[in-house]
Amino acid sequence: MKNFLCALLVVCALQACQPKETIPDTLPMKVAMAYGFDKFDEVNSIAYTWNVQRDSVNVLSRDWKWNIKDNTVYYSGTDTTFTYSLASDSLPDKDSGFVNDKYWFMMPFQLAWDTGYTYETEENIPTPIKGTNSTKLTIRYGSGEAKSPGMGYTPGDAYDLYLDENHKILEWTFRRGNGAEGRTWTWENEEKFGPITLVKDHMGPDGNRFIWFTNISVN
Repeated sequence: MKNFLCALLVVCALQACQPKETIPDTLPMKVAMAYGFDKFDEVNSIAYTWNVQRDSVNVLSRDWKWNIKDNTVYYSGTDTTFTYSLASDSLPDKDSGFVNDKYWFMMPFQLAWDTGYTYETEENIPTPIKGTNSTKLTIRYGSGEAKSPGMGYTPGDAYDLYLDENHKILEWTFRRGNGAEGRTWTWENEEKFGPITLVKDHMGPDGNRFIWFTNISVN
C-alpha cells in the first residue's frame, strides 16, 4: 500500500447486484453473500467517515457518500468538499482515495463486483495475528497499465483473506505487487446496516486500531 495506507485497487464494477440465478458458487461469492450481497440492490447510498491512525497522535479522516443509484460520490476532507460523477471521462484525483477507502470498508462486495482477479484457497491455515484456524482465500489482481479498464489505479496486487466457517473475514494481508511479504490487519466489530453487514475496525498486530469507520449510514 502507498505509505501502507492505500489498498491498491481495481476499479469496481458498479452494478449493485446480479440476479440470484446467475450468482456463481465460488468462495469469493460466498464471502460477498455472507455480508449481504444478495440484498445490495436494496441499497441506494452509503455514507461513512474513513479514519486512519497516522502516528501516535494524528488521525486522518475523509468523509464519503456514494450515491449508488445516481452514480455519484460526495467527498469532504481537510482540503476541499465536492461531488463528482463516476461516469465522468475524467475522474478527480480524490477518486483513488474513494476506491482505496471503499476496499477497506466493502472488500466482501468487491469480490462480487470485480472481474480482474484469480483466486486460490487453502484450508486449516492459522491467521497471522491471532492464530485462529481459517480458510485462506488468496486474491490476485491482474497486472497491466494503471487505470486502464479493469486494472484500477495500481494493478497487480494480492490479498490473503482469512475466513471463518461462515465465510466472514477474520484478518487480511495486503501484498503489494503480489510480493512474498505483506502487512496484516484484523476485521472486527461488524454491524448490520439495513440489508448489509459492514465491519468497522481494522486492528494491527500490536492490538491498536489502525483504520476504522464512523458516521455510517446506509439507505
